[in-house]
Amino acid sequence: MTDTASRAHAARKTCPFLNAKQTAFHLGLACSTLKRMRQTGTGPKCRMHGRMCRYHIDDIEAWSAATARGGDHA
Repeated sequence: MTDTASRAHAARKTCPFLNAKQTAFHLGLACSTLKRMRQTGTGPKCRMHGRMCRYHIDDIEAWSAATARGGDHA
């Protein structure tokens, strides 16, 4: 299991929701890039929990897979 996969698996077992900083780190993005993507609707789905924006690990992984390019996806 890769490091990313093991972190995602651990997140699912504990709390499947990540804050923006954790999500940006998970995706290898700057927080400002993730915020801009959220504002333009081009990033992963987020959910508002009160005033806090949370990202579900399944939504993050689905968005990442949908944006994959190149390589063999067999």
